[in-house]
Amino acid sequence: MKFAITSMAALLAGTAPLLAGGIERAPQSLNILFEQGNYAELSFGGADPTVEGPDSPPVGAPIPQRNTGDVANGYGFVGLGYKHQFNDALSAALIIEQPFGADVTYTPAADGGSFLLGGTRARVDSTTVTALMRYKLPNNLSFHGGLRGSRADAEVTLSGAAYGPISGYNVQLDQDWGVGFVVGAAYEIPDIAGRVSLTYNSKVEHQFDTVESVNGTILGRSTTTVDTPESLTLEAQTGVAADTLVFGSIRWVNWSEFTVNPRIFSRAPTATDPLGFNVTDGLVSLEDTTTYTLGVGRKFNETWSGSAALVYEPENDDLVSPLAPTNGRLGLTLAAVYTMDNMKITTGINYSKLGDARPQTGGEPRAQMEDSDLLGIGIRIGYSF
Repeated sequence: MKFAITSMAALLAGTAPLLAGGIERAPQSLNILFEQGNYAELSFGGADPTVEGPDSPPVGAPIPQRNTGDVANGYGFVGLGYKHQFNDALSAALIIEQPFGADVTYTPAADGGSFLLGGTRARVDSTTVTALMRYKLPNNLSFHGGLRGSRADAEVTLSGAAYGPISGYNVQLDQDWGVGFVVGAAYEIPDIAGRVSLTYNSKVEHQFDTVESVNGTILGRSTTTVDTPESLTLEAQTGVAADTLVFGSIRWVNWSEFTVNPRIFSRAPTATDPLGFNVTDGLVSLEDTTTYTLGVGRKFNETWSGSAALVYEPENDDLVSPLAPTNGRLGLTLAAVYTMDNMKITTGINYSKLGDARPQTGGEPRAQMEDSDLLGIGIRIGYSF
């Protein structure tokens, strides 16, 4: 039973946490460390979010109300993992995944889209490589930790009447690698498939070579420091009846430390250097999130197991960045595991309702995103040897 449910928890890590906190697509789970023996896995899937709503023009403004169109583009993901068991106490793992990402496009006004935000775009790509070790003590207490290398790049364009004189601003953040660390502990009760683990992921600092421009005219080149956020994850599972297990997690992410302040965009102009937009709240500003997961798994026979889990992220202030136009979520993930000899194939599907949000600039709402949702699917193929 523990063997099957570990796979379920790993699948949930690939399909349930989509769009958490705005740009998190996977929670950097370490469940592979708890697989039995030597183990390798390949995971892949996709997600199709729908986020749209009407403009919110100021009262009396000579701007007709338009719909933003679906601003959240679909995306795919892939992951690799390998865990090696050196002896009864010591194991190690290598994980490659894509935890952060964004692909947002507001249809330009000329194409029938939003007058206020039309043409605004954001793209964020990232890949992380995590190297871990785990040491298990005789009393079922274990400690794990390691290093995480993160590669990221991004491009953002601000466009539309809501941005006033800075409409047409573009910033390119070139590819950069940063390094952080992971540390945690776990306690297991094998007789009841019980486990509680706590894991801390440090922030990862990036120094991006940056090019800022307006309508194609380069304004300057500089370096922008961006920290991907630190997080703390508490996970637990326990058997409650024969072949039945309950599992859950609480994950906190410090998104308030994820700020993007390109030099010209954020600085105030001076008499000697008049080039600056003085946008003090930065290009992107997000709030901290806490995500809760609660599920149940069931082993039906030696071949098939299944699970269902609810994922809940409370709403924060509904005034949000146009580049991350969602606010909380409630989702359901269903997973099935097929086991054949040393191989197991896990398939899962997630449907999430995303909370209503009002993209804003200058503290004023510019659109009303309502009835947003997301459908995600994932497949994980694991092999033990």
